[in-house]
Amino acid sequence: MAIIHIVLFEWKASTSHAQVEEACRRMLALKDMCLNASSQKPYIKSFSGGRNNSKEGHAGPFTHGFVVEFETEADRDYYVSEDPAHQDFIKFAGEILQNVKVVDYEPGKL
Repeated sequence: MAIIHIVLFEWKASTSHAQVEEACRRMLALKDMCLNASSQKPYIKSFSGGRNNSKEGHAGPFTHGFVVEFETEADRDYYVSEDPAHQDFIKFAGEILQNVKVVDYEPGKL
């Protein structure tokens, strides 16, 4: 059972372009930095993201989105609550983010 974790970022007005680029680089680097506590191997199945380019006009203030795929709910829960690399990113990004939206789902499960 895969778990899809979608994250949207809205930056503080004071956040510079360089800070946004650094945050996005650090966010994408989590794919290789997040390691299983037991095996010390990466556990994120796939990770992608970038700047919104939708022409639909429904993004509101959210300019960047990321999609993280986990093999199991336990992997997602570890990432969200315990993974040291992710916790470090949260501390860093918390200084420059205005708002974050997160949606998780299991593909095919309604």
